[in-house]
Amino acid sequence: MKKNSDLLGLQPIGSLLVKQAVPASIGILVMSLNMIVDTIFVGRWIGPLAISAITVVIPITFFIAALGLAIGIGGSSVLSRALGANQTTKALGVFGNMSTLTFLSSGLLAIVGLVFQDTLINFFGADDSFRDLALTYYRIVLYGIVMLAMCMMGNSVIRAQGKPKFAMYAMMLPAVGNIGMDYLLINVLGMGMEGAAWATFISYGICFSFILWFFVFKSELRLSPESFLLDHAIVKEISGLSFVTLARQGVIAILTVLLNNVLIRVGDAIDVASYGIISRALMFALFPVIGVNQGFMPIAGYNYGAKKLQRVREAINISIKYSGVLAIFIFILIMLFAESFVGVFISDTATQPAAMANNALLLEKTPNALRWVFAATPVIVVQLIGCSYFQAIGKVVPALLLSLTKQGFFLIPLILILPTYFGVWGVWVSFPMADICSTLVTGYFLRRAIKHDLS
Repeated sequence: MKKNSDLLGLQPIGSLLVKQAVPASIGILVMSLNMIVDTIFVGRWIGPLAISAITVVIPITFFIAALGLAIGIGGSSVLSRALGANQTTKALGVFGNMSTLTFLSSGLLAIVGLVFQDTLINFFGADDSFRDLALTYYRIVLYGIVMLAMCMMGNSVIRAQGKPKFAMYAMMLPAVGNIGMDYLLINVLGMGMEGAAWATFISYGICFSFILWFFVFKSELRLSPESFLLDHAIVKEISGLSFVTLARQGVIAILTVLLNNVLIRVGDAIDVASYGIISRALMFALFPVIGVNQGFMPIAGYNYGAKKLQRVREAINISIKYSGVLAIFIFILIMLFAESFVGVFISDTATQPAAMANNALLLEKTPNALRWVFAATPVIVVQLIGCSYFQAIGKVVPALLLSLTKQGFFLIPLILILPTYFGVWGVWVSFPMADICSTLVTGYFLRRAIKHDLS
């Protein structure tokens, strides 16, 4: 392990970045493909309103999953240091506390979500045209949401033990399972929205089963019942490190709720479906850029700690160049092929007049909306790399504030203001405006940090 770490300070930055970025990109690609294929099946086999239904359910499932992710990331930092220091007892206590915290918090949120399901579905932005579809999906998915939270937590622990291949398998298996079950339950058995929901539920079960198998048979951590008892000092340490991730993910969930409600207020259910497609496109199309960003972090962190400041500067410059080229390529593809991308979500066999009308509206509205949302794609790399730099060198406060800049400080206010004057177009144009503003702010602080910290 030490030899591999030493390579971060020795190998050429360009080739090192490629080695780090490719596995990260593959993991992100698999996850995003799962989401996008799932949406394609729902759109083509059930209809555009089914995409709207899934879109308004995402915030609650996203936030509960983010809770598991936050506990996983924060706890794994404590776990890794304990393992490195041969503090086996503490490591077992940390993992046990992570499991208990994730189970209790996600379980409590799931119960609250089921008790107040009607109120929450309305709050998330559902209207009469697709409320029943949303409730059907929501109830079934929430039955399995604790498994998803445990999977997100467990995946981080697997990585902390130095077994990234198993973590990758844990992402790939449910993705393949979800796609297969979608085809069987929706297309073959004709179960409609219930089929989509049960397919998602089963994919959670597949992931949870694999992770449970790993910890029973492959993990070096062997928990005892005492490990699950909450320890105040451990909980405090985990919580402090988890807050940054939870805050960032929480803002994204709030943004999604706001977008759904604004789109229903100034537009209609088809506009919500448009955003459902666009949100998938954002993750899918940008996976190589995000992969470079994740590959950059260990390189920057290691060399900063080793006082190899010139290599840190080089890593920043090369990462921005590589991801910039990729972002420009993605921008061109979206501008040229927006209609083709949107078309894969729309059924070409619909015969009911209402379904045909909804499909036509979705194909009419979404491509230009997609182009507006991606309009500032070439510049976002500065914002991504800038945030990651501060996180990599351990400056938590600027990393948190800059990561919240786009969604929290610019995009949410713009979405609250612009649609009042410009309707639905005001929603879509808010995205590139927020990208440009957050890039300018992050670029300023990144340039100042390079001048003062890396000279």
